[in-house]
Amino acid sequence: MTKIESIIKALNLSPHPEGGYFKETYRSVGEIKEESLGAEYKGSRNYSTCIYFLLTSDSFSVFHRIKQDEIWHFYDGSPIRLHVITPEGHYSNHIIGADVLAGELPQFVVAGGCWFAAEVPDEEAYSLVGCTVSPGFSFEDFDLRPRKELITLFPHQKEVICKLTHS
Repeated sequence: MTKIESIIKALNLSPHPEGGYFKETYRSVGEIKEESLGAEYKGSRNYSTCIYFLLTSDSFSVFHRIKQDEIWHFYDGSPIRLHVITPEGHYSNHIIGADVLAGELPQFVVAGGCWFAAEVPDEEAYSLVGCTVSPGFSFEDFDLRPRKELITLFPHQKEVICKLTHS
């Protein structure tokens, strides 16, 4: 069994729809009622949720977005490159990792409404991170679009969209 397989087994991770493997580790008991969340939300949301998320150099997390802010936390393995496109179409990328002296960030916040994707740039490597979402994650807030539609929205970001989406 490889180290990656051992981590997947030890943490009881499952395939994630956007790529990689995950397990929800926390969902607050308390909830924010719909009337306090704003018009874009339908129904209540937990205060916060958290997952383990594992990516390998053989896979990537495709461009998607959620309504909430998402905090990425680095735990183990190689750094991860997080690609972000704002609703206005501005692109940035960020290295989430442990080597802060080399400019890596142990945490990074993706603002709600931004499109984002992630990859492990090192060959034959993995990255184990955590993602905390507040208000808590719900698949009702998850937006995954086809490549062609994202290119129509952001034609000037075609290269990175093609790299980090499936046809």
